[in-house]
Amino acid sequence: MTNTHIEKSLGEINWNTLKQGRSYYPSPVAWEDEVLYFLFVDRFSNGKEFGGFNDIDGNPVQKSALRTTPLFNIQNDAWKADREAWFNAGKTWCGGHIKGIEDKLGYLKRMGITALWLNPIFEQLPQSGSYHGYGTFNFLNIDPRYGSREDLKELVEAAHDKGIRIILDIILNHAGDIFAYKGGDRYYYYQGQVWPVEGYRKDGGGYLDMASSHESEWPTSAVWPIEFQNQKIWTRKGEIRSWDAFPEYIEGDFCELKEIEHGSAIKDPAMAWDLKKRIDSFQGAPGFNYLCDIYKFWIGYADIDGYRIDTVKHMEPGAVRIFANVIHEYAQSLGKENFYLIGEVTGGRSNAFNIINYTGLDAALGINDIPDKLENLAKGKRSPGNPETLDQEGYFDLFRNSLQDDKNTHQWYAKHVVTMFDDHDQVGVDHKYRFCGDSMESYQLLRPALGLNLTSIGIPCLYYGTEQGFNGADQRKDDKNFSDVFLRECMFGGNFGSLQSTGKHFFNETHEIFAFIQRVCAIRGKKENIALRRGRQFLRQVSHTGVDFFYPQPINNELKWVVAWSRIFSDQEFVCGINTDPNKDISVWITIDSAIHKENTTLTCLYSTDAGQIGRQMPIHAKNGLAVHIKVPRAGFFILK
Repeated sequence: MTNTHIEKSLGEINWNTLKQGRSYYPSPVAWEDEVLYFLFVDRFSNGKEFGGFNDIDGNPVQKSALRTTPLFNIQNDAWKADREAWFNAGKTWCGGHIKGIEDKLGYLKRMGITALWLNPIFEQLPQSGSYHGYGTFNFLNIDPRYGSREDLKELVEAAHDKGIRIILDIILNHAGDIFAYKGGDRYYYYQGQVWPVEGYRKDGGGYLDMASSHESEWPTSAVWPIEFQNQKIWTRKGEIRSWDAFPEYIEGDFCELKEIEHGSAIKDPAMAWDLKKRIDSFQGAPGFNYLCDIYKFWIGYADIDGYRIDTVKHMEPGAVRIFANVIHEYAQSLGKENFYLIGEVTGGRSNAFNIINYTGLDAALGINDIPDKLENLAKGKRSPGNPETLDQEGYFDLFRNSLQDDKNTHQWYAKHVVTMFDDHDQVGVDHKYRFCGDSMESYQLLRPALGLNLTSIGIPCLYYGTEQGFNGADQRKDDKNFSDVFLRECMFGGNFGSLQSTGKHFFNETHEIFAFIQRVCAIRGKKENIALRRGRQFLRQVSHTGVDFFYPQPINNELKWVVAWSRIFSDQEFVCGINTDPNKDISVWITIDSAIHKENTTLTCLYSTDAGQIGRQMPIHAKNGLAVHIKVPRAGFFILK
């Protein structure tokens, strides 16, 4: 891996030289056209895999002296590892790196992925086990366990060459556990009290005085760049205990991670939800200005295409707005007119929508209801929604005309919400497993879930390993080790492969789920199929008999039926649907748009999990206005045009 000069201070950055003579990769015209894929660098690839996948040029990858990890076989390899050793291996660094991602760009491209979202890749404390990257120690360097800055630049160049954009996960509100409170004690937030500190952590043990800078400690102790060694950069107010108490959730440390002082704003609890007044009153602090420069640097250096911003709830909205302006303007100066900023905005849907509106972020990730309703609709455990009532609010109600959120367009959500399931945190749930982790029936329903994610409104994002049916499961539900670790298996196998396996990789391009995603993404991505990406969305009434039409609803908390929806753009309608019953084919009539279609014409089946239906013409009949009749296979998905 190439070694390059790493700046110790922001003052060393030569902004003109950084971009001199370079041509930057343009932003997409519309991000709702993209398909995102989130991966943990440490858990994705170490470049040693062979068999089951092709290289970037489409050639089969064979065994060699450097490629020694064979393909996983479920009959021979699942559940063979010693569980305790396997689980403990997943708690720390496993060995994936940036070059491994570059090695798999062909795999990702052929699946249909157009943008990669990488977990935070900046340098962690040398002694840290934070393989996930959310505890930054040096904001101007890549963690050497992932690779080098040059490795990142080469990955971005290679990805752009294949039409794939790179989004980096970044943290603005905290750094790693870079200092200790007095006596090494655990201090908690209390009425804004600033607590005494021992000092910055010194590699090998001991502490460094926070009242002065420590250039001689480069590169393994304190915090970097050197501007961050000023103790006033840190709030020093102890850990958050009450996650919804204002201003505690803004000023306190995120667990052991240390909070950066962004600046001042109204701290009156009565004003907690008055975002306009808080934004107007915000005054930035030096540490916040440094962060803006840091993330401008990475765009200029590596030609990054977007940022996913962690823990936006725990930042002053005024800081978020300034950051969005600074980053958008800098990116535009490089020719990136639509640089995308995706915020992890928790705290409820209303708060998320307001944050997007008031701050200039482009989209929200983690709007609380979406992952839960998407997953459980596909599993037949939730209502899909009902446009006639909100008594059983479901997945489609979240996007209904946008009117309940004061949006006067059906299409607002298409470009402002990133939808995903198999979340890598699963915050606020009482389990730690992926979609497939609770039963074999869930694996059968994975294709309906993916079809729903890829063809309903919003910017779809897939979580790495979902395309290989990862189960991400703690098989012992009463285990004291209830942990996010279970959701973060290694694609390259190593000592922590999925399905409690070791030493076998999961880059199988013939896997039935990979093939499903590949086919649906190919249909979604065609220029003429713009409605599947940007269209308005309507939940459709269905009927078993062709007489009584209704919006499907659960009975005794169970919905084993066909859920259908339309995407409409201009005069084009696509009809999509899923069967949430894993055991039974279901034939139904589905209502379609009477203004677009005419009786005695047809819709074409572009895709079905029943391959025999693909290409079939579906006659349009005068039922409930107009309707088509289709048999949806068990745990199936279809697209009609």
